[in-house]
Amino acid sequence: MSRSIAVAAALAAAAFAHAPAHAEDWPARPIRIVVPYTAGGSSDIIARAVAPALQQALKQPVVVDNKPGANGNTGTNEVAKSAADGYTILLCDVGALSITPSVYAKLPFDPSKDLKGVTMLAYSPHLLVVHPSVPANNLKELVALSQTGKVDFAVTALGSAPHLASIAVQKATNAKWEYIPYKGGSQALTDTMAGQTQAVMNGMLATLPFVQSGKLKVLGVSKATRVPLLPNVPTLAEQGVKGFESGTWQGVLVPASTPPAVVNKLAAELTRIIRSPEVRARLSAQGAEVYTMTPTEFSTFFERERKNWAAVVAQGGVKLD
Repeated sequence: MSRSIAVAAALAAAAFAHAPAHAEDWPARPIRIVVPYTAGGSSDIIARAVAPALQQALKQPVVVDNKPGANGNTGTNEVAKSAADGYTILLCDVGALSITPSVYAKLPFDPSKDLKGVTMLAYSPHLLVVHPSVPANNLKELVALSQTGKVDFAVTALGSAPHLASIAVQKATNAKWEYIPYKGGSQALTDTMAGQTQAVMNGMLATLPFVQSGKLKVLGVSKATRVPLLPNVPTLAEQGVKGFESGTWQGVLVPASTPPAVVNKLAAELTRIIRSPEVRARLSAQGAEVYTMTPTEFSTFFERERKNWAAVVAQGGVKLD
């Protein structure tokens, strides 16, 4: 083989190796779902609910990889900077992701520019819960307790949706509690169950099992109406925080330049899986509603949430380095 032919062949092989992924040949190797929080939280639960079915549908291994750190930014940054080939995807709390540009003075990534939405998967309201020993059975009593003694309030992550929701409740009720930050919802719940902190607000999906087992006591739900699984638990709006509603949105994103054909194929499979009767029933039993969007709808939702949370952050004065 002449040198010119050998060089041409090498260049062709290199071009093929770096060619963008297409729906017809994707996937050809394992897929990694990065969850930027600790295991056991709402996003982790959703990821592990859809991973087996996605693996079966795509005929490639699908691995859930927990990458906590920096309030979710470590794992998110890893996906944002990864190859845009559909093999590394992000499953996270989209609400939290829409908050980060307003909360952090400097981020290593720009979620609006570096990531592309695939589909939303589920929504669940926040639950306000306390350790069973706390002498409060509703929000009013917890507020009164905070004004007479110290109430350590666990925070799933500084600047997270539950944190800002807690601040909104605090401001509306003049509560006086001290925030204790954690790296994720599962750790915040664990310490509250152990009595190291007294209260926490967290997504219903991850929190409900501990309420049902008696390890936590629920005082309120952050939904406009009461939830069927907890019919006797009043909403926080009913308890004086007028018009208050907050929750956790789980969704999937990929690096921004991922080919549309791959994004659409991934969206179609995830939508089919999350809407399946078995997955829907499993999540519903834990208090999560299946909630899907097209990639375009997702982008519109994200930008709207980013603007809404920017106003909340400005009002609450929450800023992190």
